Amino acid sequence: MKWLLAFVMVVALFGGGPLYVWWLGDIDTRGDWRNADRASAGLAPELARTPEAVVQVYSARAFNWRGIFAVHAWIVTKPQGASQYTIHQVTRWGRPTLSSRSGTPDRAWFGSAPSVHATLCGAAAELAIEQIEAALPTYPYMDRYRAWPGPNSNTFVAWLIREVPALDAALPSTAVGKDYLGRQIVVRSPSGTGMQVSLGGYLGGTIGIEEGLEVHLGGLVVGIDPRALGIKLPGVGTLGLWGRQETTGPVECPREGG
Repeated sequence: MKWLLAFVMVVALFGGGPLYVWWLGDIDTRGDWRNADRASAGLAPELARTPEAVVQVYSARAFNWRGIFAVHAWIVTKPQGASQYTIHQVTRWGRPTLSSRSGTPDRAWFGSAPSVHATLCGAAAELAIEQIEAALPTYPYMDRYRAWPGPNSNTFVAWLIREVPALDAALPSTAVGKDYLGRQIVVRSPSGTGMQVSLGGYLGGTIGIEEGLEVHLGGLVVGIDPRALGIKLPGVGTLGLWGRQETTGPVECPREGG
């Protein structure tokens, strides 16, 4: 009886969040990607007003039913004086899976509005771009993509955050695939402030100053977020008294002397 009760509790804990997201009806599970919104959300610093270097980390709900469980993450860069942004992301429809192309950095991801999880400007962004460009050719899954449990788009962004000390960011707990480590079992947490254990992305956990405490099961995350004074639930993300460092409004780089 105790084992049955424990099983029911685990199913409720890890399955309740996605069911709640589905019940809210905010995720279009019948959408057609050919007609889905891909317009700019107006989150990136305006090119005409931003000569300095910029780095941003984005995510948006995944397309169709996958959005009930997870987000899709990407990184954008703009060197000092550049006239366009470069989008670095992993997708399932290309080989190599990793692409770096100029484009609109803050486009909706096939109907889902993005959020910004980190923005670097000026000297900090220049250092991060230098490290990002050095790391990109070494991404270990150029010819592999698996939506679950990874390697996928979130695996790439989490890997890049680990590889780039200047990139101070943390992906949301809904970034399924961020905890896929391949053949590795124990590594630094993506933020570099703790440790992470993963068994093929199916089972594991993370503890760190930025990530808090997480338990991973099948790519889904349950945990405690001390910085937000809240909890992390599968599908839902962080529910806390203090908002996390993510932005859904326009971002501007600080002006010198401002």
